[in-house]
Amino acid sequence: MKRYSIATAFLTLSLVTGFSAPALAAQPSVVITHGAFADGSDWAKVISLLQDEGVQVQAVQSPLESLAGDVAATTRAIDNQPGNVVLVGHSWGGVVITEAGNHPKVSNLVYVAAYVPDGGQSVESLTHDQPVPPGLASIVADDHGWLRLTPQGVAEDFAQDVPAEQARVMAATQGPIKASAFGEAVSTPAWKTKPSWYIVGENDRMILPELQHTMANEIGAKVTSLPTSHVPQQSRPADVARVILDAVSSAE
Repeated sequence: MKRYSIATAFLTLSLVTGFSAPALAAQPSVVITHGAFADGSDWAKVISLLQDEGVQVQAVQSPLESLAGDVAATTRAIDNQPGNVVLVGHSWGGVVITEAGNHPKVSNLVYVAAYVPDGGQSVESLTHDQPVPPGLASIVADDHGWLRLTPQGVAEDFAQDVPAEQARVMAATQGPIKASAFGEAVSTPAWKTKPSWYIVGENDRMILPELQHTMANEIGAKVTSLPTSHVPQQSRPADVARVILDAVSSAE
């Protein structure tokens, strides 16, 4: 019996039907970079809603060890998309997409309760002299320089508007972040050349809403305000998906 490799089968399909990978990309795909104290599954609800609309989605699994490492992981995900990309970043992920968004495939940027640094800025310098959010008191460090949120911090400061059972799961599956990453600066901010959207969590206890509004206004983003915690993608996924779909339709 003849055996066919995947490559052979793909070539045969292409010759017979005219099928090619770029044909899958009738509209931009979406690449999502999660924040600190989370992983790609943090976006499961929104991903399902986007897929229901026929949007191809890839959630990045960021190592959270350095800005450079997270940018590299995000860049690989962008490279693997068949066409243009709407790049989404939550929280710390906003720093990542500000750098990774310079990729030529990226059309639009969507910030979700996220940091938005300028060139030469890090999270540390961006938040210097800013009021301290109450949720920062819930961050603990281990002996190796990695930070994580306490279960109480997840329930009361990070995701206070999700069911208690869900908050416990989020605490157990969170991705710790290396403390030194917050001192790494962005070189060239993509928002200077790419249209941006920003979702403000008006009850956010991790990044104060006032700072979110300031950052969004400074980059000229299209702003949507939601009465949520730091994780609107968990508590108001339909509203978040609607903003991302707006960015996708604008990029077509």
